[in-house]
Amino acid sequence: MDYQGEQHNIFCFALDLKNDPEGIEAYVEYHKKVWPEILDSLKEAGVVRAEIYHVFNRLFLILEGDGSFSLDRKAAMDACNPKVQEWEKLMWNYQQALPNSPKGAKWMLMDKIFEFKNN
Repeated sequence: MDYQGEQHNIFCFALDLKNDPEGIEAYVEYHKKVWPEILDSLKEAGVVRAEIYHVFNRLFLILEGDGSFSLDRKAAMDACNPKVQEWEKLMWNYQQALPNSPKGAKWMLMDKIFEFKNN
């Protein structure tokens, strides 16, 4: 996607929540009021848009970064940010890895297999 002459990169991820209706509702409520430090960390990493969708206990994340954004840079920044680590630890109470995920992996990067453009 191109905004104001900048090239943006889009990444899509999947993750599951534990199959617990109360936990899913709590997770949704946390995301209605994400901590300001988490939003700041996204901005600092070059994220221009982030959206999370859910159906049942499956989550889908769309992350759009500006030209300075990289997944490795964001991971390094997150690892050094105590507030991000606190948030991630809290969210892990509600999350579970996708089947066949590497040990310790959370959000799994998805491969795009289809795109339609009506130009």
